[in-house]
Amino acid sequence: MKIQSTTKLLYSELSYELQGACIAVRKSLGSGHKESVYHHALMEEFEKRGILFQHEPRIGVKSKSGRLLGYYQPDFLVGGKVILEVKAIYPLHQRFVDQLFDYLKNCDYELGYFVNFAGPRLYMKRIIYTNDRKVNFRGS
Repeated sequence: MKIQSTTKLLYSELSYELQGACIAVRKSLGSGHKESVYHHALMEEFEKRGILFQHEPRIGVKSKSGRLLGYYQPDFLVGGKVILEVKAIYPLHQRFVDQLFDYLKNCDYELGYFVNFAGPRLYMKRIIYTNDRKVNFRGS
């Protein structure tokens, strides 16, 4: 029996391209480099694949009343839709993944990827936090 899902994957094509770029970087470099090396390699790979990105953009954090409280500065904003956090640390601590969750919780972006290049295998986590679930969110 075949079960069909009525749920569409959020930004499926962009997600596929982003994942492919991360895998290509890992295959090319392996593990053991500084985080900044992976940043530069990803920028090169995104450009090669024609993926739009911003490196270390400033994302505003607003209060419930809409007042600007400060800024987040994630590693990448990919395609204007997906936050990408990159690490090169082993062992991995949950607080790094939680940081991405906090970014998504307090801004208008709904999808994020956490990628760690340092472990024995490439670690990639996809996190979704849709705007309809955000209690304190006031979209811009």
